[in-house]
Amino acid sequence: MIEKLENNLGSVIRGKPEAIRLVVIALLAGGHVLLEDVPGTGKTTLAKALARSIDGTFRRIQFTPDLLPADITGSSFYRPAEGVFEFREGPVFSHILLADEINRTSPRTQSALLEVMSEGQVTVEGIRRLLPQPFFVIATQNPVEYHGTYPLPEAQLDRFAIQLALGYPTHDDELAILFSQNDGHPLEQLQSVLTTEDVLTLQAEVRRVLVKPEVADYIVRLVETIRKDARLRLGLSPRASLTLYRTAQARALTEGRDFTLPEDIRALAVPVLSHRIQLDTKAKYGGLLPSQIIEQALASVAVPR
Repeated sequence: MIEKLENNLGSVIRGKPEAIRLVVIALLAGGHVLLEDVPGTGKTTLAKALARSIDGTFRRIQFTPDLLPADITGSSFYRPAEGVFEFREGPVFSHILLADEINRTSPRTQSALLEVMSEGQVTVEGIRRLLPQPFFVIATQNPVEYHGTYPLPEAQLDRFAIQLALGYPTHDDELAILFSQNDGHPLEQLQSVLTTEDVLTLQAEVRRVLVKPEVADYIVRLVETIRKDARLRLGLSPRASLTLYRTAQARALTEGRDFTLPEDIRALAVPVLSHRIQLDTKAKYGGLLPSQIIEQALASVAVPR
């Protein structure tokens, strides 16, 4: 099922198998993805293709400074003919939600979405309403343009399981993209290969993947090493350890294994941990990158055999 899903996405998003694999891992781990990339690289297409591939509902929110929390979660409207209030669901009531340019809206609205991401529910006027399952958010932000934006604070960045960028295609892939849209967008012919129930089944399988004590200890030692780095203003929370644990299980499943290996941890360390690290002023303006901190920790922490 995982191979079918990845191949289906690959027929629309050309030349990005690593990014597709990371998105699938985040989905199976029950997390969410933050796509930080320039416009026009296929972020919206990826979200739509994922929704079609699993036969799920898709909604898109264009975040703007005047967007209110109720525009996301939904609100009650008065029906004068019946004399009652009716709740109208917001766009979060979907399987795949694209939160486009999330850093362009106010912190109040950002927090409304991130609360929904954490709890999988909406509470309006004291009534709890569960979201469809699976519920998966792909949030995007432009890493170049900062005018009129509200950067996500550290506590909210920590809510995303994985951060990645699609990046520009290669010469051959971009040439293939041009010809693939002669008669229409490939997305229009895309068929579902899984159901939402299949995804829930795979998510349950992820939790049954074996993580040996020495592999779990490797995760904690790696996180502790990064946390104690003197060049950091803010280290990694226990949520980082748990997310690395769960995504490692999901990666093992995508590789056809029912047990994790240290290689799973090493492959996911940068996309899972880098956006959770805040460098101090000297390191930040000295050109150091969070990914370099992680790579140095990977090189220094002993790998279990």
